[in-house]
Amino acid sequence: MIDFTGQVAVVTGAGRGLGRLYALDLARRGAAVVVNDLGGTMHGAGSDAAVADHVVDEIIDAGGRAVASCDSVDSPEGGQAIVDCAVATFGRLDVVISNAGIFNSIPFEQLSADDWRRMLAVHLDGGFFLSRPAYTVMRKQGYGRFVFISSSAGNFGQPMEAHYAAAKTGLVGLSNVIAIEGAAHGIASNAVLPTGFSRMVSETVRDERFLAESGFMRAIRPELVVPLVTFLASRNCPFSHRNYSACAGRYARVFVGLGDGWLAGDGAEPKAEDIEANLDAVSSTEKFIVPDSIVDEVLQVCHRRGISAMPDDAEVAFPEPGK
Repeated sequence: MIDFTGQVAVVTGAGRGLGRLYALDLARRGAAVVVNDLGGTMHGAGSDAAVADHVVDEIIDAGGRAVASCDSVDSPEGGQAIVDCAVATFGRLDVVISNAGIFNSIPFEQLSADDWRRMLAVHLDGGFFLSRPAYTVMRKQGYGRFVFISSSAGNFGQPMEAHYAAAKTGLVGLSNVIAIEGAAHGIASNAVLPTGFSRMVSETVRDERFLAESGFMRAIRPELVVPLVTFLASRNCPFSHRNYSACAGRYARVFVGLGDGWLAGDGAEPKAEDIEANLDAVSSTEKFIVPDSIVDEVLQVCHRRGISAMPDDAEVAFPEPGK
């Protein structure tokens, strides 16, 4: 059994839906859990402390340990308060599942600056405001696990969700850098793109017959997302810097690949017409790498060009790919 005994986890947006299920599973496996939820609507309005309190009661009634936090992730003070709650109550912080979010659907041409900023404030800013102080605690401990809840809406696109898609994909970039910088300190970071039935689905679709009769809606039980998130949050997870999708019991890696492309001749001055003439090679995905960082792209090009990434007398060299 994957065990979290002696560990402390923060789960944001843990009062309902998928977040609640993550918190319950971690607690069942021995973790002390900070159940964070402002208790607002799906669109981000209002607050209700009872939402987080109810999940805490569930955990305690089952013999676990938990504390409620109603601080909002959308400010530096809120993120710090959540981390402080974990450390003050349980003495450490091992796991952060960054799940808090809001949702609404707006056509791109009608998307206002306020709509844009509000969505990024909760998802992307919230991910940073929480992970920054949490990273400091984990670095001192020499151990930590981040799981950022991203979305296929961002990685693959979803109509009327430009603000949501941008915010969720931004979390992938945040996770990537935390993974790189945290590796030397025992900190791992990965992202999950979940598809699960929740109020985000029911309040968006609003067609009760479709929700009740659709085979897909019946297949995307939220419980099916939990195993992946729990594994990535655990000591048993041997890797970092990855993204995974969970949908209807199908679990799969999601990655950004870098194609081999077309290499212009040495000393050439390519023009737009050359790109057009070699578009098949430029666009090909048949041969690719999955870079561990931007360094891998630099090294790939240098290798193909037969050049050095750094001057021969440089004191600092690029690391080997994947190192």
